[in-house]
Amino acid sequence: VLDTKVLLSSHISTSPLSPEEKKNNLPPDFDIDMDAPETAKAAVTIQSQFRKFQKKKQDVKS
Repeated sequence: VLDTKVLLSSHISTSPLSPEEKKNNLPPDFDIDMDAPETAKAAVTIQSQFRKFQKKKQDVKS
């Protein structure tokens, strides 16, 4: 099992970077085209499912 905290922290820089520097400072295995319409559609779908999950979680607590 991979430790995601270790994986994520290995790509986080402590120095402030401009948006352009952040875009160019991606790990080499990052090959998702962030400008593709499919990427935007996938992001909306993921966010929608997450919001449904959060709402369901809130409803269970109340």
